[in-house]
Amino acid sequence: MKALKLVAAGTALFISSWTAQAGVTFDNIKSKGFVQCGVSTGVAGFSVNDSKGGWTGLDVELCRALAVAMFGDASKSKIMAISALQRFTALQSGEVDVLPRNTTLTLTRDTTLGLIGVGVNYYDSQGIMVNKSLNVKSAKELEGATICVQPGTTTELNLADWFRSNNISFKPVVVDRMDEIIRAFAVGRCDAFTGDKSQLAAARSGLESPEKYDILPEDFSKEPLGPMVRQGDEQWFNVVRWTVNVMLEAEEYGITSKNVDDMLKSTNPNIQRILGVTPGMGKNLGLDDKWAYNIIKTIGNYGESFERNLGPSSPLKLPRGLNASYRDGGLMYGWPVR
Repeated sequence: MKALKLVAAGTALFISSWTAQAGVTFDNIKSKGFVQCGVSTGVAGFSVNDSKGGWTGLDVELCRALAVAMFGDASKSKIMAISALQRFTALQSGEVDVLPRNTTLTLTRDTTLGLIGVGVNYYDSQGIMVNKSLNVKSAKELEGATICVQPGTTTELNLADWFRSNNISFKPVVVDRMDEIIRAFAVGRCDAFTGDKSQLAAARSGLESPEKYDILPEDFSKEPLGPMVRQGDEQWFNVVRWTVNVMLEAEEYGITSKNVDDMLKSTNPNIQRILGVTPGMGKNLGLDDKWAYNIIKTIGNYGESFERNLGPSSPLKLPRGLNASYRDGGLMYGWPVR
């Protein structure tokens, strides 16, 4: 009996200790009344600022989904454009609450920065784009080429690794901002530029004559892109993680922004849990049980967001590829809401 009491006391101590430490970022967000998100300085399909100051993109919509989860209101999100060099410092310092920007999740970033990746919302690979006038069909033909690249990125490291492993020399042209890289490439300051293939496709779509440019076939890396948060606040970590998951789960179960109200009548227990018909799925997150319903109603599921920003309905017209649901041969697999 005494042993059981000791175990119970230890368990209670553990729970109370966890509760005392959890929720710092979560509570700060609730207190200030908005979610502050750091996004890239301009990548079509992920985060683009229009002439009226409005933001669009897959990463922007994830930020708004977080605001809906926390406040039931997408307008309770604030977008801050942050360069690749500044992004981790901005998150570490508390300048932003989350980096939904297209950031590659790696072991080093999870273990040395005091930050942690939450999950993948876009699977990509690194490639290289050239002007067709170079008449090259492979990156292996770029001996001595000048290549524009962003500093402080895995992109910069992968580029050096790939060319070194293939015993090919090149001259890096380091440019901080993606929009500046595109301009430098367009005026011929560099023979090629490298980035995630989604970024290259986005950049090409905005050039004066997109048909003049080729994205070469080589994949320099795996690029699992996703949001990052500070370590030490499991409550906020879980809100971000499950916002990503519930948008994937909604797509899998066919719940969309247009039919979500009808889906409230579904007898499928999984759908009932997702939409808060079955109570309790919000409590452990510190959210209302309708948090997921609100996200789907306001933003839509992952497939809807992808289609608007990256898919055939967007200027980029990218195929789903690896970012299709696992049921359609992709890698996107939402965790169970139960």
